[in-house]
Amino acid sequence: MEARLNYFENPVATKFVKGLIGAGRAVANSSLPESTVLLVEIRASQINGCGYCVDMHTKDAAAAGETDIRLHLVAAWREATVFTEAERAALELAEQGTRIADAAGGVSDELWATLRKHYDDEQLAALVCTLAAINAFNRLNVITQQPAGDYVPGQWS
Repeated sequence: MEARLNYFENPVATKFVKGLIGAGRAVANSSLPESTVLLVEIRASQINGCGYCVDMHTKDAAAAGETDIRLHLVAAWREATVFTEAERAALELAEQGTRIADAAGGVSDELWATLRKHYDDEQLAALVCTLAAINAFNRLNVITQQPAGDYVPGQWS
């Protein structure tokens, strides 16, 4: 499979992708645990069918010390016992926030109340920004058919 567009050979795409990467630094510098960021990125990428991002974020998570069992269970997190209540709330946000068009009201007030029990304002902002960014990346990669499998952990650091 060959990508339809090379982001680094196209000036508009290069500027846009670099802007998204730069925006992600705000999340990286927040107090939201990296493991939570990666779980949200993986789950949204699974929902959106973005193989490139699933490949990237599962490899980055493994390199950061995430266990195989947790990585394998992200897609079935509701039935899994390996995630904390805070992580479960973040994974629910990943689903509701990614499937906005499928949900009449977007993210429910009930979920937001649950999130507030586990995360402060900085962490909530980081969660929302993570979800917005990964959905943008997923759409870029799916539309341009970026191939998965060759990512090396930390490649874009």
